[in-house]
Amino acid sequence: MADWIILAAISLVSAGFALQWLLPRRLPRINDYGLATRSSLFDTVFLFDGDRLISHSDIALAGYEAVNNWQDLYRLLSRDFPTFPQTSETVRRKGNMIVAALDCTMDREVLCEWIDGIVRVQLRDKQSGATLVRSELTDPTRMAMDQAPYPVWLLDEFNVVRWCNSAYVSLVRKVRGKEADLTKPLFPKAQSKDHLSSKTRVSVSVKGNENKLWFDLMLVDSEEGQLNYATNVNAIVEAEAAQRKFVQTMTKTFAQLSIGLAIFDRNRQLALFNPALTDLTALSPDFLSCRPSLSSFFDRLRDQNMMPEPKNYRGWRRQMNDLLEAAQDGNYQETWSLSSGSVYSVSGRPHPDGAVAFLFEDITAEITLTRRFRSEMDLMQSILDNLTDAIAVFSNDGTLAQTNAAYQTLWGETEEAGFEPATVLDVTRKWQELCDATPVLGEIRDFVGMRDNRAQWSATMSMRDRTGLNCTVSPLQNGATIIRFTIEQTTHQTVAMDKAIA
Repeated sequence: MADWIILAAISLVSAGFALQWLLPRRLPRINDYGLATRSSLFDTVFLFDGDRLISHSDIALAGYEAVNNWQDLYRLLSRDFPTFPQTSETVRRKGNMIVAALDCTMDREVLCEWIDGIVRVQLRDKQSGATLVRSELTDPTRMAMDQAPYPVWLLDEFNVVRWCNSAYVSLVRKVRGKEADLTKPLFPKAQSKDHLSSKTRVSVSVKGNENKLWFDLMLVDSEEGQLNYATNVNAIVEAEAAQRKFVQTMTKTFAQLSIGLAIFDRNRQLALFNPALTDLTALSPDFLSCRPSLSSFFDRLRDQNMMPEPKNYRGWRRQMNDLLEAAQDGNYQETWSLSSGSVYSVSGRPHPDGAVAFLFEDITAEITLTRRFRSEMDLMQSILDNLTDAIAVFSNDGTLAQTNAAYQTLWGETEEAGFEPATVLDVTRKWQELCDATPVLGEIRDFVGMRDNRAQWSATMSMRDRTGLNCTVSPLQNGATIIRFTIEQTTHQTVAMDKAIA
């Protein structure tokens, strides 16, 4: 019997040792909850029983003397750590949690732990975190957002920034200063869902600077709040402002021109016109402001008889196509004679990026003046042709400018002129061939080339057929010279008698 008792005792002892060996080992319970650990000498640690502070590390006294409960600590940390729980109950429900700083450039974080009914809050460096935060630091999504070159931030339902990346932090500090509150949004929150998923251009003023920073905002609604993206568009805004200023300057310049201007863009729509165009073409500003196409523009001109009436519409369309091609090459130049009696000079010029500019100039006065000048010249020529004396007019440069019918009969000249005008030297040489030797021709050449001390003078000449000539040389305005040849009456009668006898 004793043997059985001894055997049973040995079995119980062996079973106890085996059970102790197989059970998982438990860490020794530490009543200070990590306050005495080595890390607590450098980190701030608080212990809460519910919302009541029951203990803290020695270093927590510096700057945290006013912390008596959870709400005091929340007020101190909520600015830099907006996701810090408002009550300790949140830690009890979620268990261990790590609260990241709003400023992602900050190297601090908050570790909240639930340990046997006690909540432990530790402010520590990110490098001191163990494997709990290692996955967060190496999260590609978070790394991409933190390193994004444009600001990104998250707004909660109370319009408080709950998270932002480094670009947003840099922007806030640039605009509001280094001590700016990051929880206050820099940009306004969208008041309606119409602005969601659409770009909105806004500006922010820099503290101590008159310049503004322009951004395109993209708002995306999510379960955690409103996610915001901002893209810097300063270069675009400056380029648009420069373009508007340039267009305004060009518009003011074109407004002073008397030439009508119509510029069509690469899509063949009217992009720019000046007031003179409305005056010349009688097209209403309302029609031009609607940016008509090139074909509509010329259709309206044709309907209002502001361009020559074509023989047929198909030919006119073909002419318009040729006009556009010629304008693109810079070769289009036409004179339009309108039914109203006005005359327009229309030219087409190519512009960069495929644009085409048309210029409309009223040349009615010039054409009328030219026609009147030609009429007066024809009248003057008719008067000269009716004179019996031979007339030759030399311009101030010594070229033969005008003669009459008697001159052409006397010297055998025709009205046709060559490409090169005849000089006084050429003309006197031809006279010399039909006249006896005389110094008068040399004196005529010298007189035509003179500029000062010019007075009328006369001389006599004799042609080889015994015709006597009285030559009168007179100065005209602007250095011109008129030479009149009069056939002597006695000589003329003698020559006539000789011809009759012959």
